[in-house]
Amino acid sequence: MAGQGSGGARRAVVVLLTLLALAGLLAGCVTASGPADPAAREIQRLLDSRAGAVLRHDPAGYVAAFDPGATAAVTAARREYDHLADVPFGSWTYRVTDIDRTGPGRAVVRADLRYRIRGYDSGPVTTPRELELTERDDRWYVTAERDGAGASQQLWQQGDVEVVRGGRSLVLGVGQSAARLRAIAAEADRAVPAVSAAWPRPWTGRVVILVPASLDAMGRLLGAPAAGYRGIAAVTTGETGGGADAPADRVIVNPDAYGVLGTFGRQVVLTHETTHVATRAHTSAATPMWLSEGFADWAAYRGSGRTAAQAAPELRRAVQDGTPPDRLPEDEAFAFSGDGDALARAYESGWLACELVAERWGEAKLTAFYAAVGAHPGRAGAVEKALHDVLSTTPDAFTAEWRAYLRERLA
Repeated sequence: MAGQGSGGARRAVVVLLTLLALAGLLAGCVTASGPADPAAREIQRLLDSRAGAVLRHDPAGYVAAFDPGATAAVTAARREYDHLADVPFGSWTYRVTDIDRTGPGRAVVRADLRYRIRGYDSGPVTTPRELELTERDDRWYVTAERDGAGASQQLWQQGDVEVVRGGRSLVLGVGQSAARLRAIAAEADRAVPAVSAAWPRPWTGRVVILVPASLDAMGRLLGAPAAGYRGIAAVTTGETGGGADAPADRVIVNPDAYGVLGTFGRQVVLTHETTHVATRAHTSAATPMWLSEGFADWAAYRGSGRTAAQAAPELRRAVQDGTPPDRLPEDEAFAFSGDGDALARAYESGWLACELVAERWGEAKLTAFYAAVGAHPGRAGAVEKALHDVLSTTPDAFTAEWRAYLRERLA
């Protein structure tokens, strides 16, 4: 089973600053009492130099921002640089958001780290950082660094990042063999054209995949309890309704669950998740989970030759037991709550709803229906309007037809 992250999970760029942009930045660097801190310019310059070292592949420059006497921080910085050195960053910047003076020559600085992966991110990924600084001989030094409030871990914070480039994919892994990462890249490269065939609307046609060392590490990347993803082979993170300047989605693989799948299962998972990447710009708060997950499963199973009984065993059992669902599942049914059978029925219900539209109205109508729902300004009325405008039907009529379709395909 694969899924699209919700909330935060469904849920940083070296820039040449003009004087105007720099002035705006300095105006935002405030102390707890409000006025701009006179040290803001020097601190920003220090962080800019560190950012440039990442792009120059300059480990000494990366560490130079740290106080040589802060041995633990220096060691951690050297280790972090080694971990991220192979990641193909296209940009990396820090934007200071707050300076809190904690004593003479001492400050706690909050900053947004913003980075892009070259060739994949149109906009920056942003993650908050908190740094402790000390001033000595008219120069500021970093003495400690940590994640800012609400930040999830970045992959390089978990270990040395191995990079594998596929034809249509970039796979970044920690604690994984190069052979395994190459296999995932090959599966992703097969997924991309399959998704483009199912979703012919424009999208980037490439995918970024993160493979952490364990389920617990996956949870730290998502900023969520790992237990909620046990048995989930992968999730996709990204900005719902993300536009042209949004960072690329990340497909995050659960190495434990993904590893026990067979060849077909792995391909279904990556095609499903890649579909979320392709449809992201047309997925919004108006899109119900049964449609977003059902469409991703429809794209993944499309052309596979799998029967409904093979692809929807839990729903088939309910139909044969005389307890078929009487309506399409609510979003809550897709929560990773530990009831695997119920979760499977929710996914299978959404898949067969999309299968119904593709079979009865045609694949072009299915993609048009998906886009129409996502284009609605809010959840209320979105499905109803798209059913009327695209499929010339009503919610009650569609539900009745879907229930009949379940009996037809699964009885």
